[in-house]
Amino acid sequence: MSSVRPRSISEVKANLLNPALTSHFQVTIGRPFNDAGFNTYLSDTGCNWKQDQLNLMCCETALPGSQLATSEIINDFPGVTERHVYRRQFDDRIDLNFYCDAEQYLPIRFFEAWIKYITNERSGGARKENFSYRMKFPNKYKGPLEVTKFEKNIHSKKQVRPLTYKFVNCFPLAISSMPVTYDASDLL
Repeated sequence: MSSVRPRSISEVKANLLNPALTSHFQVTIGRPFNDAGFNTYLSDTGCNWKQDQLNLMCCETALPGSQLATSEIINDFPGVTERHVYRRQFDDRIDLNFYCDAEQYLPIRFFEAWIKYITNERSGGARKENFSYRMKFPNKYKGPLEVTKFEKNIHSKKQVRPLTYKFVNCFPLAISSMPVTYDASDLL
């Protein structure tokens, strides 16, 4: 049984008044590991590849979740249902949102090039009557992704350790639709 004890204002301040903020994070998007041919696809889209710029344009993501998978055991004991953990499962995808620059549309061109690289599409190929595509082997198109959550006081004298998630063998699955309209302008 826990006991209630009085706490000083300074103790409460020290423990509660330094919350983590959602707006301090960094995303590092890697290119496919075997990217010898990937540069061709980037140049086909007119993409002037700047790794740092693309990483900074990521304006929103969600840190991945995980859950424990359980199995249900019935009838070991009369009237008792037990659950036992057998695996930890992680979210199988991560969504990234990007600001898009008005000069070259870097995030759109980069991920379009990556998807074309995966499917072996060549520019102008889809207009041909006998168009077909053949997917590359997974070891050719997968790359790394890293999300680091930190605080604005990362360089303070206190020992502040950022929270880093490293994803291996990543590749884009989808590019969400982007509405364009004559209504009031908004960020793309």
